[in-house]
Amino acid sequence: MNTKERDTKYVLPTYARTDVEFVKGKNATLWDSKGKRYIDFTSGIAVVSVGHGNERLANALCEQAKNIIHISNLYYIEPQARAAQKVVETSGYDMKCFFANSGAEANEGAIKIARKYGEVDGEIKRYKIITLKHSFHGRTITTVKATGQEKMHNYFGPFPDGFVYAEDIDEIESLIDERTVGVMIELVQGEGGVEPLQKQKVQQLAKTLKSKDVLLMVDEVQTGVYRTGEFLASNLYEIEPDVVTLAKGIGGGVPVGIVMTSKKEIFSAGDHGSTFGGNYLSSRAVCEVMDILNEAKSSGRLDETIAYFDGVLERFYKEHDSLFTKKVGIGMMAGLRCKDADTLNAILENAKEAGVMVLKAGRNTLRLLPPLTISTKEIDEGFEALRSAVSGL
Repeated sequence: MNTKERDTKYVLPTYARTDVEFVKGKNATLWDSKGKRYIDFTSGIAVVSVGHGNERLANALCEQAKNIIHISNLYYIEPQARAAQKVVETSGYDMKCFFANSGAEANEGAIKIARKYGEVDGEIKRYKIITLKHSFHGRTITTVKATGQEKMHNYFGPFPDGFVYAEDIDEIESLIDERTVGVMIELVQGEGGVEPLQKQKVQQLAKTLKSKDVLLMVDEVQTGVYRTGEFLASNLYEIEPDVVTLAKGIGGGVPVGIVMTSKKEIFSAGDHGSTFGGNYLSSRAVCEVMDILNEAKSSGRLDETIAYFDGVLERFYKEHDSLFTKKVGIGMMAGLRCKDADTLNAILENAKEAGVMVLKAGRNTLRLLPPLTISTKEIDEGFEALRSAVSGL
């Protein structure tokens, strides 16, 4: 029985899998079970931030695994405290962290922070959270309801109350009422089409929310960890959120979610928890990933890589303006809006055959999320493969 047959027999069919099985990776290059070579412009949906087979990360994990993998959060965990310090200090915000295992869990934590913030003398006075209609915040019952895409709500109700959807950022202020406690946004909507919000409008929203004592909650699960060039997209937008969530790239492939907040005393012992969150292995991964990427940023290598990638993408876009209507995104969170769904689907199918891995997102968008450590050679090779994928369309 091969992997595909075993998967079909024993794994719930929640994914429309591409018929390929990868067995080896090195930085932004992958090899499948048949020996075919690919350039990875997906990094596991923005997860493999420091590339496949990163020796520094692998050595740190092996060293930690030989000592302690897991105890529990009933005891002090040295790498967790160190990881929290690195994340907070790099963010530039005066916050504290809670460690979970995924972006959805991080967003659940953010929602719980907001709900408790809305309590007065034990009674919930404010509980509503406004999100955007093209948003995506997770797959749990609560975070799927926080997600503003109606198609995500099929089958799974009834849902928790209190989520209100704004058509766009301009509508948010008009939806705030006496029960509103928070606004949760992605500064670049990932699943919603790699669509950045306008910086000036975000800054104005931040001022408005502060004046109304409404929490600004920024979902940085995909935009965080230097994906947009700065550690947080919030840094790039020059705002100071009340709550920030992280996951994906922060562990380099090890499952980690983080919610951080300036409301540092909001939780008391027992208010929230996680069995696995921030254990020795996962928090050691965070420490190593942070060190690798902070060094890349401070040395200028990361900015050079982003500039090179953006330049090659811009040339590719201009060469094929009959297929694409718009270049979108920021930094290494990039996309090309296709003229229609058929064109996007054809590119996705052809790209696999050409040896480059890409993604789709809402609004007929071809989404590109390469490892942040990708080499210029891999960038060039990936776009040559994409040129082959679109030839004849």
